[in-house]
Amino acid sequence: MIGNEPNTETLRHLCQVQDDGRLPRMCNLYTLAPWEVRHLLEHRRLVDQALDDVIRARNEPPEIYPNYMAPVVRLADGQRTIEPMRWGFPPPPFTTSKAPVTNVRSLGSSYWRPWFKREQRCIVPAMAFAEPDRNTSKPVVFRWFARADGLPFYFAGIWRDWEGDRGTKAKPNVARHRLYAFLTTEPNGIVEPIHSKAMPVLLTTPDDVERWLQGTSWEDALELQRPAAKDAVAMLPPAPKAAA
Repeated sequence: MIGNEPNTETLRHLCQVQDDGRLPRMCNLYTLAPWEVRHLLEHRRLVDQALDDVIRARNEPPEIYPNYMAPVVRLADGQRTIEPMRWGFPPPPFTTSKAPVTNVRSLGSSYWRPWFKREQRCIVPAMAFAEPDRNTSKPVVFRWFARADGLPFYFAGIWRDWEGDRGTKAKPNVARHRLYAFLTTEPNGIVEPIHSKAMPVLLTTPDDVERWLQGTSWEDALELQRPAAKDAVAMLPPAPKAAA
């Protein structure tokens, strides 16, 4: 990992229950540095001065964990805008878990389907994402995946406003929060040997971004829920160990 390690409260959410109450399909961790956001969004020409305002206001380390704030792009009055949102939807009423739902796969679910309407879609900039390696244990090793060409990408996301507590027992955070989550799908040939359950839906072309944000039909969203091409994703080499 890069930067600061998460605290105990954050680590507790790293592999939470997902939208249908089962074991985690995807590790809840990805990376993003301010220069990466600026490069990606300026390259795509998505936003204006608001980008720098968001970047300057962001003090978190580059790893994004559940319940962290991170930059998200959505449509507002027909224009693309970037703003900080908190990662994780409130858990559905049919689950017993109280953990935020960070990844959603059940597009056909009557509970989740309304959040995939065009006005609730967003894109989440990222540089790499982590998955727990099923071939390791005690401790489980997390493997990092990124675009093979080294460029940033977007997760296909959804957002909503919600009022409630997103803090801890010691430090409650009762307020009106703007939340996001992103879509997952079956893993491709690069991710599957490490994590066989799922991978995030990656938007890597301007056409995919446009279709996700502007597409009006339900079929548009469903067709984008597909694994990235095998040659588009690479597993990153392990970080070198620090000298003793």
